[in-house]
Amino acid sequence: MSGAHPDSRAGTRPFALGPALLFVPGDRPERLSKALDRADAAILDLEDAVAGHAKTVAREAMIAADPDPDRVIVRVNGPETEHFARDLAALAHTRVRTVMVAKAEDPASLAPLEGYDVIALCETARGVVQAEQLAAVPQVVALMWGAEDLVASLGGTSSRFADATYRDVARLARARVLLAAGAFGKRAIDAVHVDIGDLEGLSAEAQDAAASGFAATACIHPGQVETIRAAYAPTAEQLRWAHGVLAEAEGGAFRFEGRMIDEPILRHARSLVARAG
Repeated sequence: MSGAHPDSRAGTRPFALGPALLFVPGDRPERLSKALDRADAAILDLEDAVAGHAKTVAREAMIAADPDPDRVIVRVNGPETEHFARDLAALAHTRVRTVMVAKAEDPASLAPLEGYDVIALCETARGVVQAEQLAAVPQVVALMWGAEDLVASLGGTSSRFADATYRDVARLARARVLLAAGAFGKRAIDAVHVDIGDLEGLSAEAQDAAASGFAATACIHPGQVETIRAAYAPTAEQLRWAHGVLAEAEGGAFRFEGRMIDEPILRHARSLVARAG
């Protein structure tokens, strides 16, 4: 499909990748196969992971690598940069169908991506404030948020407290992006946990992400993948409860194991079962 115009591609598909999405530097596409062996999908990064002088080489390497269109997402540089149009020109020579747009802010800037499935990365103050408008764009299938670029855009110096928990501004951004995605029937992807060695903290965040409604969590190291997968997988006790509740459901409210069950709780149970398989 080399050289195909994006408009000739399939239409927007529901975002169904996850729960562990692993970033791969765009100038190291030889790492893609290993990333796909470990993670549920790979994000080939043409933005922050590639120095300015190496971006042309990264684009050429991406084309030569012929990324798997079903399991590879390409993160392109922000629409306000000189690299955006060049990234899109290179993408037209691949089979890639899912594109993550760094520092997405203006819905109109996504127009050149018609025909692709777009993940809008809300990682600046303006991007977070525009999350609802970005989610409303037809070709957008998911939103992601980013903590470090967000704080940098505000002139701050850290997204977390000394105990590694998020500051309020990051928590607000995370919630706003999740709500914006859900309001328009799109999926949400949680931000990376930059402390690679803090698997306990990553596990807690990923468990919260899954329980809150995120579809996936992005990561920057293969060693984080299994922690994310385990966090998204329902426990045996959760599945026992979910199957039990659904087996008892006959319409209307009812009592199960001392708890009143109605349609919203049944939807929770269905989500647990869906996550399991």
